Amino acid sequence: MTQSRSELLMPAGNLRKLKLAILYGADAVYLGTPDMSLRTKSEFSLEEVIEGVEFCHNHGRRAYLTLNLFSHNKDIPKLDEYIDTVRKVKPDGLIIADPGVFQYVRERAPELPLHISTQANICSWLSVKFWQDQGAELVVLAREVSYPELVEIREKCPDIKLEAFVHGAMCMTYSGRCLLSNFMAERGANQGNCANSCRWNYGLKLRLKDGTHQELRITDENADLFEFLLEEGCRPGDLMPIEEDDRGSYILNSRDLCIMPKLDEYLKIGVDSLKVEGRGKSEYYAAIVARAYRMAIDDYHADPENWDPKPYMRELETVGNRGYTLAFHEGRLTNYAHDYEHTASIAQWEYAGIVTEVIQDAFLVEVKNKLEPEDVLDFVSPISRETVLLRVYDFERAQDGARLDVVHGSTKTIIRLPFTLFDHEDIEDLRARFPVYSVLRKERALTDEHWSRIRFDKLVQGVETTGRDNAKAYARRRDELIEKIGEDGNERRFKTNRIGTEGCCGKGCNGCLIFWQDEKYARAREVLSKRKQGEQLSRREATELSLPAS
Repeated sequence: MTQSRSELLMPAGNLRKLKLAILYGADAVYLGTPDMSLRTKSEFSLEEVIEGVEFCHNHGRRAYLTLNLFSHNKDIPKLDEYIDTVRKVKPDGLIIADPGVFQYVRERAPELPLHISTQANICSWLSVKFWQDQGAELVVLAREVSYPELVEIREKCPDIKLEAFVHGAMCMTYSGRCLLSNFMAERGANQGNCANSCRWNYGLKLRLKDGTHQELRITDENADLFEFLLEEGCRPGDLMPIEEDDRGSYILNSRDLCIMPKLDEYLKIGVDSLKVEGRGKSEYYAAIVARAYRMAIDDYHADPENWDPKPYMRELETVGNRGYTLAFHEGRLTNYAHDYEHTASIAQWEYAGIVTEVIQDAFLVEVKNKLEPEDVLDFVSPISRETVLLRVYDFERAQDGARLDVVHGSTKTIIRLPFTLFDHEDIEDLRARFPVYSVLRKERALTDEHWSRIRFDKLVQGVETTGRDNAKAYARRRDELIEKIGEDGNERRFKTNRIGTEGCCGKGCNGCLIFWQDEKYARAREVLSKRKQGEQLSRREATELSLPAS
């Protein structure tokens, strides 16, 4: 098989997520209906599946349908109707896990390309060859496959397509084959209903001799008397502390998979499909993650020798995450893959809105999260890399022209952002770069605890990526996070100030009265005027150029 350029494969939980993923750079998407795709929360009707596949094909992209259930007898009568329906859509592949279903579809619809799901737990070249001999066109490798194993599989199996996970949530159990959620909440993990039991907080209880249970309360008076440790059978003497705060202990909480720091290695050996997890994630996630990996893949092929993951990691940090890990890339998990202190998914940015219509003189934007005066909106284009920053002082409701100081996302309000606000942009260029489905984001206010978590995550990510341990820094950041958790402060703050001259980031946002009028930014304005359209100052330039000239 001739090595081809790796495709970027994005999840599609509903029709709008599908369109955003495609518009923001996905080569292909995977989707399915709730009853047969292991995603009972999938929002696709059969009619929307047809529309989604047609949308992909009209844009020159591919669509793969999921049929990756493990069949029970009750499922078999549905198969004929399902096959007869989807074959009319002409998907580019059908994702299957069950050998019986595989054989059934191959006999009744031999024209459909068959892909083997991650649920089949393929971890060796021997398993890959087995499915190749059965007629599979592509196999999805398990998350537990290390990079050295992937290299060997690629060498020994050159004539079948390989798909590998590069981004998304991780599961504590083997390739997502989890029973915790079923047992504790009666929600099937493999049907997309996972209750995330592994991320719950767990408390410590005592069983007394009389059979009653009591909570073990650690107070300031007795805290120094106790230390709770786990010892794993194969590593005697290697004791792992179990620390619990008022919320419990998160001993099973994995960070999110992100292969971006090592993506060039995957592209180098020719992994055919790079898969992003998350059919249940937001449409903002679908757009921004697709955009980051699209830029990374294109830049690698343009200049592989000078490829650097840092700018794409900054983009991925604008999406909610539990901290990023390389997971099984090196072959085994370390403590860096898990977060024992904090379970929340957080980000410095949040979804602000989406362009629903571009009219003669304005953008119409559906608001997704609360907007307040002096918020800076970041317009993220599906076409060009340069974003456009716009500081907004009040909001016009499109329905009736009413002026609003605050807009709440839960109201699904459509606001009008006239082109006159973009006083330093070419209007025709603006219209071309930000069509319908362009997303907007804004900085998110976080607590000190959240900011400590972000600093800790970035340190852990650096240690894991470089392989250079830094025990002192790790302990310092971890202890700082634990201290902030203990303080339980609710006050939130933005990364940048919002009001006054100190509130300006120095990047020349359209409509920013501070930047365009304050004398403090005269030198910055002069430099920015010589830049190409849409190019912004770096953070360092913004700081240096806002200082008085020496």
